[in-house]
Amino acid sequence: MSLPILSLILFAPIVGVAVILCLPQTAGRMIKMVAGGAMWICFALSAIMFMNYDWRTGGVQFTEIAAWLPDAGASYHLGVDGISAPLTLLMSVVGLSGVYSSWRIDKRIKEYFVLFLLLVAGVAGAFVARDLLLFLLFYEVVVIPMYILIVVWGSTKRVTKEYAGMKLVVYLLIGSGFMLAGVFSLYVLANPAGQRTFDMAALAAQGLNGAIAPEHQIVSFFLMMLGFATLASMWPFHYWSPDGHAGAPTAVSMVHAGLLKKLGAYGLLRVGLLMVPVGFKFWAPMMAAFATVSVIYAAFICLTQSDLKYMVGFSSVSHMGYIVIGIATADVIGLNGAVANMFAHGIMTALFFSMIGHVYNTAHTRDIKDLGGLAHQMPKAAVGFMIAGMASLGLPGLLSFIAEFTIFTGTFETYPVVAVVAISGIILTALYVLRALADALFGPRLAKWDSLPDLKLPEMVPLVLLSAFLIFFGFFPSLLMDVINSGIEPMTPLLAKIKTAATLWGGL
Repeated sequence: MSLPILSLILFAPIVGVAVILCLPQTAGRMIKMVAGGAMWICFALSAIMFMNYDWRTGGVQFTEIAAWLPDAGASYHLGVDGISAPLTLLMSVVGLSGVYSSWRIDKRIKEYFVLFLLLVAGVAGAFVARDLLLFLLFYEVVVIPMYILIVVWGSTKRVTKEYAGMKLVVYLLIGSGFMLAGVFSLYVLANPAGQRTFDMAALAAQGLNGAIAPEHQIVSFFLMMLGFATLASMWPFHYWSPDGHAGAPTAVSMVHAGLLKKLGAYGLLRVGLLMVPVGFKFWAPMMAAFATVSVIYAAFICLTQSDLKYMVGFSSVSHMGYIVIGIATADVIGLNGAVANMFAHGIMTALFFSMIGHVYNTAHTRDIKDLGGLAHQMPKAAVGFMIAGMASLGLPGLLSFIAEFTIFTGTFETYPVVAVVAISGIILTALYVLRALADALFGPRLAKWDSLPDLKLPEMVPLVLLSAFLIFFGFFPSLLMDVINSGIEPMTPLLAKIKTAATLWGGL
């Protein structure tokens, strides 16, 4: 395909920003339509890219390269493989759903949608970048729009939105500081003097052939892990996440859980595993242990929550634990499951937060105890809650089931004790999800909620779009898994080398 489709995907939200900046503040409906149009274009192009990705051939496709900073060895280099192609599609689905979940925004509409589209563009750029410096640029871009969106348009319940926004920024910037130190140490160590390059494939080749000393890899990966694991909300670096979810406006919570956390997991895989494999081997057992704590600890916290947003926020920490466990296996099956669960969890949490946002915008409460019998007044929203809830607990027929099943299959091969402990998280998930749905939706009808409106046409877009992806790929998982496997299978020589490498840690 000669069309520079990845650049078009990347710049569709940015063009939307440029058009919105030319519109007056009073043109609220037009601003929303432009934002929606930009994301529809982004979604359509991402779907075309995904459907035209040749998984039988695999490798990096739709490549675009242009000179950028030749003296530093950096270039404008875009491309997707079997790992990043599904995540790019995920970005467009969640971003488009976020626009329509923001349809009730009525304060400073112009600034809101400018920042939201910039946030989505930052995520898109990180997923399609094949140059490490370009990846870092987009990775860091997302933090500032997130902060402003939370402190200006967020909600204040258990914590103030200012506290939630500042906590998020402080944690992520500290994590990013460590990550940048690790990445630039890799850049220096992997490149002989005068031969600098930020090309991801070249750096990965240096890691594979052992050009970087093992002790240097161990230190570099540890620094990267602190940054990427913080964004992935792995215990004990997760404390920013639930408050960030609770304080953020609906669409930002969707992007936060559905995309930003996946960016952290993607960094562990794309940068950590592929570029410093010896360092990954050294720290992987610890990552698996900490991620298991995330699964169980956060699930127990969910059992105590009465605020829907906090419950889903801690649930997100728990489910991200499964993804990190899958990555830590360094196993083809486990890695396939981890990437599939990035996609499944991103869709599921976006649907959950979209429905919660509608309830909060109309009822002005998120307390489960106050919302009894809500399915009587909001049957459409109740359907969204049910689909997201069933996906969360891994119901067969929805994508989450095959993703989690694949993770556990790979984990049993590498960390059998971790697998047994982590599987118990499914039981806890079923307990808190079914309790929340029963108490909030299916109790006796409460007359005080009879005036609440159900989902209207714009708000139906997230329900239909997100549910369709969960159900479609749940029934036809091979359409997703074949693409993902084409990105994981070429790692087999590296993974074999990792498994046979010496380490100071024992298996769990």
